[in-house]
Amino acid sequence: MKFLVVDDSATMRRIVVNSLQRIGFTDTVEAADGQEALARFDASIQFVITDWNMPNMSGTDFTRALRTRPEGATVPVLMVTARSVKEDILTAMEAGVNNYIVKPFTPQVLKEKIDALLPAAAA
Repeated sequence: MKFLVVDDSATMRRIVVNSLQRIGFTDTVEAADGQEALARFDASIQFVITDWNMPNMSGTDFTRALRTRPEGATVPVLMVTARSVKEDILTAMEAGVNNYIVKPFTPQVLKEKIDALLPAAAA
């Protein structure tokens, strides 16, 4: 399974990629913001993990744009962000995010959220 990891923090991208590797997912592509993520996204991407707060294009704007593409309409999107208020979670879901993790997180929580979305990835 190929993941697209989107975060403006190189450190956070490394944490997510390392966590993915620890739970058995090694095929990853990275992007520093939503614009770069849209440019890097193609039909081989099977799962997206994105931050919310990024320059140029936020995670919610990226997700909205991704959902307009035929190849991005159904790919699972997991938002990993520091934003934790209920209104933010609702906004993310309205943008097309499938699930949400508040930072900091453990690899186990990441695995549980991914596992919960895998039937969506296989559909």
